[in-house]
Amino acid sequence: MDFGDILNQWDNLQKEEKKKQKESSKIQVSHKKANAPTKEEKEAARALEEEKRARESLKAGYDWEKEREKKINPMELWLRRYGTVDKDSIMETEKEREHYKSRGYLEEMKCDARLDLHGLTREEAWKSLEAFVADAQKRGFKKIMIVHGKGIHTKDSSPVLGETVRKFIEIDKRLGTSGHPQAREGGKGSTWVILKNNL
Repeated sequence: MDFGDILNQWDNLQKEEKKKQKESSKIQVSHKKANAPTKEEKEAARALEEEKRARESLKAGYDWEKEREKKINPMELWLRRYGTVDKDSIMETEKEREHYKSRGYLEEMKCDARLDLHGLTREEAWKSLEAFVADAQKRGFKKIMIVHGKGIHTKDSSPVLGETVRKFIEIDKRLGTSGHPQAREGGKGSTWVILKNNL
C-alpha cells in the first residue's frame, strides 16, 4: 500500500463522516397535529372506555364480551338494518282498495256504527252528526249508517232531517261515498256513508 492509497482511504473516511453528520443534523418534521394524542394515549383511552363499558354492562346485566364473540350473519345484519317488505300484505291492501272503488262492494259492506236522528231538530241533528262522525273516525270505522227517516210525519214542508244529512255529507271532508240501503234496512229513510280516512 503506497501513500496515495492511504490518502484515498483518508478522503473516503472524511466524506462518510460528513455524510453522517448531514443526515443526523437534518431536522425531523412531524406530520402529526399539535396536541394530538400519541399511540400510547389512544390505547390508554380505549382501555378506559372498555373498562367503563364493562362496569356499565355488569350493572345492567349485559355481557359485552359475549356479544363481541357472537358472529352475525351478514344477511341477518342487512335485514335488521333495512327490514323486509311484505309483498303479500301490499297486494291484499291494493285489492281491498280496488274493492272500495266498486259501488256494489260498498253497498254490501257491513256498517260499523248506526246513528238514529228521529225526533231531533235540524241543529240537534247537525251536532249529533259532528260528534258521531268524529267518534267513528277515531275508532277507525269504515262505514256508518245514519237513520233520518223519510219525513212522512212532517206536515206542510219537505223532510228536514234527510236534507240536513245530505248537506252534512256534502260539506264534511271526512266523508266519502254515500247511498241508501235496501228497503228492508231502511231504504230512503237511512243513508250509509264511507269514511275516507279509514280506508
